[in-house]
Amino acid sequence: MSQLLSETVVKTYQQIIPSVLGYLEKGRLHYEEIGEDVNDAVNLRLIEDMQPLHFQMVSVVHHSMNAITSTETGDAGPPDFSLAFDYAGLTAHVQAALDAVNATDLDALDARAGNPVVFRMGKREMPFTVANFLLSFSLPNFYFHATTGYDLLRTKGVKLGKIDFLGNMRMGG
Repeated sequence: MSQLLSETVVKTYQQIIPSVLGYLEKGRLHYEEIGEDVNDAVNLRLIEDMQPLHFQMVSVVHHSMNAITSTETGDAGPPDFSLAFDYAGLTAHVQAALDAVNATDLDALDARAGNPVVFRMGKREMPFTVANFLLSFSLPNFYFHATTGYDLLRTKGVKLGKIDFLGNMRMGG
């Protein structure tokens, strides 16, 4: 049995983005419980030369919602580094990505699987097919940034376990 692109990519976004929203909510509650400003979490970093939670969440959105949009336009690029959100704004931004992913026309996405997408960053261009762009570029980046956001909150004592990341797994046949 062959797997459709939409079943692999969109279903993954639909599994992990709610998990991201869940750990962001647990983070908010944790900060309330310890009497600290949750907006301090926006700038959390694992190490000085790594991007903060803010960038991780913007990238989760970029490599899900914006990646799907790129499959429609054929043009892709890096995340918008100028976006500025507080913690609630980051959460709303991630929710908007989930809403957009849930509204994806799955048949149309599958029909575009072989179409070209070019990722541009400065003068560098990376040509992909839609399928290769999503599977070998955006999806790995999506996982990286979703995992890093989880890790950042864990370092501050937010009570999270693996199931908080895995979310609602697709079970059965």
